[in-house]
Amino acid sequence: MALARGTLDRAADRRGDDAFLAAAWDDPRTRVVVVRRGEVNVVVGDEPALVLLPPGDAPSGDRYFLGVDGDGVAYFAVAAPLPVVEGADPAGLRRVGALLPDRDSGLMTHAVSLEQWHETHTHCPRCGTRTEIRQAGHVRRCPNDESDHFPRLDPAVIMLVTDRDDRVLLARGPQWPADRRSILAGFVEPGESLEQAVAREVREEVGLSVRDVRYLGSQPWPLPQSLMIGFTAVADAAEPIVPDPVEIRDAAWYTRDELTEAIASGRIVAPGPLSIAAQLIMRWYGGPLPKMPLF
Repeated sequence: MALARGTLDRAADRRGDDAFLAAAWDDPRTRVVVVRRGEVNVVVGDEPALVLLPPGDAPSGDRYFLGVDGDGVAYFAVAAPLPVVEGADPAGLRRVGALLPDRDSGLMTHAVSLEQWHETHTHCPRCGTRTEIRQAGHVRRCPNDESDHFPRLDPAVIMLVTDRDDRVLLARGPQWPADRRSILAGFVEPGESLEQAVAREVREEVGLSVRDVRYLGSQPWPLPQSLMIGFTAVADAAEPIVPDPVEIRDAAWYTRDELTEAIASGRIVAPGPLSIAAQLIMRWYGGPLPKMPLF
């Protein structure tokens, strides 16, 4: 999965070790990624890479400890305006998340996720007091009632539904362009399992019952704060597709040849490899889709 390729040891046990964190920040080998409103500086070229600064060159801002690599090098994120770096451009995950090497993709996803959470969860939901950063950026604590608050994640299931003839079900949301199709997805509700969420969402969105619900993989989707959990499921094609008009404009079954022709003719635009939807479709298709964009 494009955003699930991080290679660092997150070293969670070090997040409360002030001596370790101070020493790591003073270590000239340490590297820092600066993040601002979901963007970081990236050297864009044949081999895109994050701009990583030594601590002495990093701007002032809230620090988040991201982990250490196999050589013991520590990595931090700093939430601050992006410095001007020659040869680099600000970029978000949608643009470069699938293009960066594994380490850099993991660093960027982690940094963007934490910055987004801190920007949108600044006050205690119990009493309204402004909270303070703890655990190297992975906890916010209320100084009034001493409650701890952790980064928010919204679990969502996303499912590639096939029928007994191994056709794939693709659908279009009401607000999507006419040439966009994807697989079904939805948020997990309180009190239900992931498998129950898969069955409910398929029934709600297209009126089909599914069986053989199987987990395939997951990836973070910090746009803004989801965790996408991928499944396959099998539906009975004899049942009619009944789209929920609030959520689905149209839906249909596709063979591999039919999908190939639809993409080749321009009736459907192939999704980019960043999303887990694209990864699940490619797994069914047997490889990259025709005319697939780089990101």
